[in-house]
Amino acid sequence: MNLQSGTISKWEEDKGFGFITPKSGGKTIFFHINDYSRFHKRPLIGLEVQYFASSDNKGRKCAIDVCPLKGHKNNRRAVFQKVFSTILLCVFACILYYLNISKRISIELVYLYAGMSALTFIIYLKDKSAAEYGTWRTSESTLHILSLLGGWPGASIGQSFLRHKSKKLSFRVMYWLTVIANCGALYLILTPKGSFWLKNLLRNIDFG
Repeated sequence: MNLQSGTISKWEEDKGFGFITPKSGGKTIFFHINDYSRFHKRPLIGLEVQYFASSDNKGRKCAIDVCPLKGHKNNRRAVFQKVFSTILLCVFACILYYLNISKRISIELVYLYAGMSALTFIIYLKDKSAAEYGTWRTSESTLHILSLLGGWPGASIGQSFLRHKSKKLSFRVMYWLTVIANCGALYLILTPKGSFWLKNLLRNIDFG
């Protein structure tokens, strides 16, 4: 098979397929999203691509190994962020599980992290939608407070998988400061003095 080039002349986003007009001329050639590079953004009309001409199981001509030539930002950074946030979530979940079974923290604290993470992800999802449709936005300070209160694992998933608040440097710096502050507070709770302080606080809340 020879490597060929062309331009995407039609793309059906909802159906996941499109057609390429070969640079050498001739009829357009069909391609499916499964045969498109996973390391690039989604296809769009007018995008220059390279591909190999092949045939499907019914003998129809199609393009495989479709990859943008230029002008379409590589998506490896986004893939890395997704993998990193997933690993970070799993590692932190394992740490919480170990701390709980070793009686270092209560199950209520584990539930708190899980609940705050779920809530934070939902807020990120709503803010992403608001940004796209121009409706009421959630302030960055609110997102940081949610992270500080234990929702930072959910925020990490929201940033990487929703591609929301993942590029603004000032926001990312502040986000990681909230992660450090929250993990520092968790570490403090694990110390004898911190544990004693937390128990007294909870006792005052229960009986105050």
